[in-house]
Amino acid sequence: MDFGRLVLILFLSATLFFKTTPVVAGDDTKVSLALYYESLCPYSANFIVNYLAKIFENGIIDIVDLDLVPYGNARLKANGTITCQHGPNECLLNTVEACAISAWPDLTEHFKFIYCVENLVFKHKYKQWESCFLETGLNSEAVSDCYNSGYGNKLELKYAAQTDALQPPHTYVPWVVVNGQPLYDDYENFEVYICNAYEGNSPPKSCNGLTGLTTKAAGWAQHVSFVDEVFWFNDHQVTAAA
Repeated sequence: MDFGRLVLILFLSATLFFKTTPVVAGDDTKVSLALYYESLCPYSANFIVNYLAKIFENGIIDIVDLDLVPYGNARLKANGTITCQHGPNECLLNTVEACAISAWPDLTEHFKFIYCVENLVFKHKYKQWESCFLETGLNSEAVSDCYNSGYGNKLELKYAAQTDALQPPHTYVPWVVVNGQPLYDDYENFEVYICNAYEGNSPPKSCNGLTGLTTKAAGWAQHVSFVDEVFWFNDHQVTAAA
């Protein structure tokens, strides 16, 4: 067999191999994590600041596909307007955070902005939320354009549809879902569920000791904001009922 023919056979064999061998994407093993929340809910803020943020530090974020949905217990009226459980300021910040997610698709960028806003909510200083642009070094123009153009409202309508389509329906926030399964009032143990659900070969070290742990059965949720719950906010009574 001459050298040229040998090269041709090897080339065709390699081509056939690469065409018939499936390529497994690295993201296929990631665990889906969705957080349905509302911006001024103190329990949502607490979860984001004191629980969710930790997975960005301990490496668990590397095995997670995180979806943040800032809508929560808001209601969509027949005329297309949205009312929020904690009043107009919550609708404002829900939309601002939706715009941040859209403007900065990179998770690390939009999460650090949302973390900053929710940290201010947690500290009862939410009216200072615009300081988060300076603190994070992110340009405010993209979010301002999104909000002022009405695109932010379209994003909130999308999140309304996504939230209302939940099965089973959410009954409070924060509503944490791992691989399509809600964690109910055990949401603070979400890392255990993530590590148990991960099927990849290289779990982060932070999963050591978490895999195989038995979590408690869902029961009465105490650190949540229920749908239709009445709040006193900014000296005004606010209810989730439309």
